[in-house]
Amino acid sequence: MTSDVPANIKGHNELVAKRSAVDSTGALRVEPIDGLKVRLTRPVPHEDGHVIEIARQGWEILDQPVVQVHMTTTLPGRHRAWGLHRFSTDRLFVARGLVKIAVYDGRTDSPTFGYVNEYTLSDRNPGLVVVPPNLYHGWKNIGTDEAIVINMPTSTYKYDEPDAWDLPWDSPAAQELIPYRF
Repeated sequence: MTSDVPANIKGHNELVAKRSAVDSTGALRVEPIDGLKVRLTRPVPHEDGHVIEIARQGWEILDQPVVQVHMTTTLPGRHRAWGLHRFSTDRLFVARGLVKIAVYDGRTDSPTFGYVNEYTLSDRNPGLVVVPPNLYHGWKNIGTDEAIVINMPTSTYKYDEPDAWDLPWDSPAAQELIPYRF
């Protein structure tokens, strides 16, 4: 898109036109990575506060039973990336804070190889992100308070042989392999 900013504005050639994250119907403008699923939920107000559904039997997005639930906290400005599971699916829900979740498809045989999907979720904009095996994924707390992310993986954690592979977000390898910066 070419800039419509007049040339007499200092920095006009550095400006980038903003693109809305949603279309006119409110649907997210993202071409989803093959196998990645997102279900936005909403806080429902009542006289004592709000209720937000995190997971519910019958939701198409939850095609396997919940076998474990754990909570991770992330301090403001901190990253939890990049992780990958060979066999387990992560089901991530931001319960508190403001978190940017990113997923990268490094599967060379995938129709969406090289795609990056990014979601900004919070307790005010909740959603469930289902990350299938073999996708790099992680998040950054972009808020000012400690964030809480709930995970409901499809496999229980194996203490002696975890299905967890890490690539530090700030490593040279991550900078080279993953075309995304938080």
